[in-house]
Amino acid sequence: MAVYRVCVTTGHYFKAGTLDSISVTLVGTCGESPKQVLDHPGRDFTPGSVQKYKVRCSVELGELLLLRLHKERYALFHKDSWYCSCICVTAPDGTFYHFPCYQWIEGFCTIELRPGTARTICQDSLPLLLDHRKRELQARQDCYRWKVYAPGFPRMVDVSCFEEMESDKRFSLTKTSPCADQDESSGNRYLPGFPMKVDIPSLLHMEPNIRYSVTKTTSLLLNAIPASLGMKLRGLLDRKGSWKKLDDLRNIFWCHKTFTSEYVKEHWYEDHFFGYQYLNGVNPVMIHCISRLPSKLPVTNDMVAPLLGQDTCLQAELELGNIFLADYWILEEAPVHCLNGRQQYVAAPLCLLWINPQGALVPLAIQLSQTPGPDSPIFLPTDSDWDWLLAKTWVRNSEFLIHENNTHFLCTHLLCEAFAMATLRQLPLCHPIYKLLLPHTRYTLQVNTIARATLLNPEGLVDQVTSIGRQGLIYLMSTGLTHFSYINFCLPDSLRARGVLTIPNYYYRDDGLKIWAAIESFVSEIVDYYYSSDASVQQDLELQAWVDEIFTQAFLGRESSGFPHRLCSLAELVKFLTAIIFNCSAQHAAVNSGQHDFGSWMPNAPIIHENPHLRPKGTATLKSYLDTLPEVNVTCNNLLLFWLVSQEPKDQRPLGTYPDQHFTEEAPCQSIAAFQNRLAQISREIQERNQSLALPYIYLDPPLIENSVSI
Repeated sequence: MAVYRVCVTTGHYFKAGTLDSISVTLVGTCGESPKQVLDHPGRDFTPGSVQKYKVRCSVELGELLLLRLHKERYALFHKDSWYCSCICVTAPDGTFYHFPCYQWIEGFCTIELRPGTARTICQDSLPLLLDHRKRELQARQDCYRWKVYAPGFPRMVDVSCFEEMESDKRFSLTKTSPCADQDESSGNRYLPGFPMKVDIPSLLHMEPNIRYSVTKTTSLLLNAIPASLGMKLRGLLDRKGSWKKLDDLRNIFWCHKTFTSEYVKEHWYEDHFFGYQYLNGVNPVMIHCISRLPSKLPVTNDMVAPLLGQDTCLQAELELGNIFLADYWILEEAPVHCLNGRQQYVAAPLCLLWINPQGALVPLAIQLSQTPGPDSPIFLPTDSDWDWLLAKTWVRNSEFLIHENNTHFLCTHLLCEAFAMATLRQLPLCHPIYKLLLPHTRYTLQVNTIARATLLNPEGLVDQVTSIGRQGLIYLMSTGLTHFSYINFCLPDSLRARGVLTIPNYYYRDDGLKIWAAIESFVSEIVDYYYSSDASVQQDLELQAWVDEIFTQAFLGRESSGFPHRLCSLAELVKFLTAIIFNCSAQHAAVNSGQHDFGSWMPNAPIIHENPHLRPKGTATLKSYLDTLPEVNVTCNNLLLFWLVSQEPKDQRPLGTYPDQHFTEEAPCQSIAAFQNRLAQISREIQERNQSLALPYIYLDPPLIENSVSI
């Protein structure tokens, strides 16, 4: 008689336990065990429990290949969900097997788990295991299906394939959110005082393993409700019309101040701070170093000589690499719409900047359109204060539109969703790249589904608070994807191509390169452990299918993008994985986490403008400036969104934190520990540097970076 000792761990999540009957079957090279129920007196599988059992076989099974986990009805109890973390088995000869699970198991079913040792398809030769890989991927592809959201968009998850999950008994907004009022006729809900209309069916049709946890959902509600109710009670969310004075804006978020938001209020109108945000604000990827002026921006030396001083000239500064350009060409043909019954406007400015002798980046000249001429004057720091401030504010509005739609949502959220989908569809759980990437896809499908249901749907928040509306968003993102390249996606290449490797006080660059190097070192160790040569990469058919699906579905098969559709070497694989992990974690943190800090003072990140920008110089006043800013209700609706997305809810996992033990071999576990040590050192360096800064740059401090796009 051979006795196998089985240890089952249930997750600690809310309602992770089950009353269903749980059985196991062990499958080895020499046979399989009888199906055996795991049952002790009392309730076995409670949240956080670790239960031990014995499975008896007539003979030893040899090397264990699979563990079949059976979940069946117990007595008359209704079926429920169970979160199984892992199952450990000790064989009669003392061999220890770790079977990672880390997933919700729904209804009555049988799932098959493999030991935690990661294996590529080339390392499996047994027909049983090859068949298991094939069946697992087929099941995943049936569950996770692609859908076209709009022409030119990266493909997204089709939530209709999760409709059978709608009767899920675990936490959902419809079942446990007492603070949500429902429009019974439509199935949609509003949070009290909050502008978002939530498409509840779209939120619920999510496979349970990608749905937000109760902790995270509750935290989101607790972040949103107090702020929205405060505005509602003060009548701000329903008030139309222009702001009467700038000081009124200080009272919107009087109880949600941060050090940075207060700094922004005091310095938002200064040229030095305007330039600083191109380096360390929420959109630190716009500027390019130029050696000559584009013909569409006819700035002369006489225009900028008062700022440059007597010791230099515009041509000399161009040759020294001290002149930079932010070009918002993509907005030139962006459609606009009406808000509160009023026509909106968008500029497509060109902003020229200069590194002065003190090392500060400051604006030199602003043209508010792509076509020079009498109707498109060039604004200069020597103009009247209101003319110059209004020109900078138009640039900040363009900056807002490009940041939110392209830098933030397209280049992190949507692309990371495509990476998550391809990983789920093309790589089995035992694949080392699946194990590597899974933590960096956590909740991404869910948060994007929420965004589409609340922000991007017709008459959603984008239509309510932005000058371009949903149609403009679709235009910007599809156009942006057409021009997005692999160089843009890889931080070192992007910095080099933009000519900003030596610009001073560029903390996003400095911190980002350190994190990139730490990720690259970690990924390289993992890849070298599981792949022995370039040929082993080329022969991994699952890996090649994965990268090809990303190329086809995320980048629509566009060869000019430079993204790989096949990986031919270890170096190519390391670079691609490094870029994916960096963009799913650090890049998203850099462009997301500071939105409230930099946007809560609305004139610094104005969401719309209600006056034409092509006005004669010398005509701007305080009143015309205030009339250009968004109306009161539009301002407040957008600032609520800034607040919500900048507050990382509970249940977060910082970069490098892997509580689920998908890797079980000693070498990758050591690599994870080394990665965590590198990140800890980077954090110490950042915090030491920040002590000497008037405005600390914190967004790429590793403990503040979420592993995945989850908010």
